Formats: sequence, C-alpha cells, structure tokens
Amino acid sequence: MNASPAGPGAPGEIPLVMVRDHLRDLPDAPLLPGFSYRFFRRGEGRRWALVETEAGEFSTVDRALAHFEIEFGPYEPEMEERCVLLFDDRSGEPVGTASAWYGGPRGPGWGRLHWVAVRPAWQGRGLGKAVVAIALGRLADLHERAYLTTQTTSAVAVRIYLDFGFVPDRTHPRAAEGWVLMARALDRPELAGDRPITPAA
Repeated sequence: MNASPAGPGAPGEIPLVMVRDHLRDLPDAPLLPGFSYRFFRRGEGRRWALVETEAGEFSTVDRALAHFEIEFGPYEPEMEERCVLLFDDRSGEPVGTASAWYGGPRGPGWGRLHWVAVRPAWQGRGLGKAVVAIALGRLADLHERAYLTTQTTSAVAVRIYLDFGFVPDRTHPRAAEGWVLMARALDRPELAGDRPITPAA
C-alpha cells in the first residue's frame, strides 16, 4: 500500500502523499474474532518480508528481506515499538502489517504510516482497516500528526486512508493528475479539486 522505494512503479502509476494534521478522534476498526496482533520481535524480518511480498510490494521474499535489512535492520529495537503484525490465530500465520514510523524530512511532530499490507488470502475481512487503526493508535502515542505515501494503483488503500481522516497533499509532483485519477476510481469528485476534503462517513 506504500509507494515502494524498492524499484520502479507499475506502468501509469503515480505516487500520492496523504496527510492527517492531527491524531485525535481516530476511528476504531476492531479485529474480527480469530485474529490478533502484537508488535514486531527481533529476528522477524522474514515474517514482514513474506507479508509484503504476497501483498505485491516485492517480487520475492528474499528481495523484501534485503530491503528490510537496509531500511529497518539497524532499527530493530524501534521496530519492536512501532511495527504491528497481525496473525491468524488458527494457523499462527502472519497475515498483515503496518508501521508507525518516524516522519523523517517532515520534521518534529510528524510520524509516518508506513508499509501497510495484508496478504491476499486474508483480504476482504476488514484486516486492512484494523491494522491501520492499530498503527495510527501507536502513532498518536508518539507523534502529533501523520503522513503516508501510496499510489494511484492502490484505490482500495486510498479509500481506507480517506476513511481514517487522511487528505491529499497536493504539493507533490503530479499530485493534481494523480488525484483526478483517484476521483474517478473512487467516485469521489471532490478529490479532483483543490478544496479541503472531509473523510467519508
């Protein structure tokens, strides 16, 4: 669900950035019975890599793990406080993840909703919303506001982010073109304009 730095995007894909200017009044999205979550434990990079690969962010688990080692390997203690893993209680399989990461160049107060993914076999059960809710709750403990990156090929994810109060950041290159595409894909004409967006009810 992120604009992956691991390689070029799909043909026609336009990166998008969304922001939430505060982390108050966050929507709730409870996990269904039979699923649970906990935070990352050191040495679980391959579990993260499996989820992200099956969700389409990487072509192989080894590529995903190599990216994990570059981006997160030096920061595994932080991952234990910031990376959520969802599990299918029956199988014990990791099925989803999201990270409440640092805001980086956005500066003090900003956090980032990062690397949100649910494995395809478990999609359509509200797990995407649930893992976003958990990660945003953690972000609210650590930061004042949040942003995320995604892309025009992730309309389902964009719909979730809108429901959670994120709005388009129109300052980035090709933002206007990208949000016109999202307006059509989601039947949300207001996304194509330049007026503030209110979250869907």
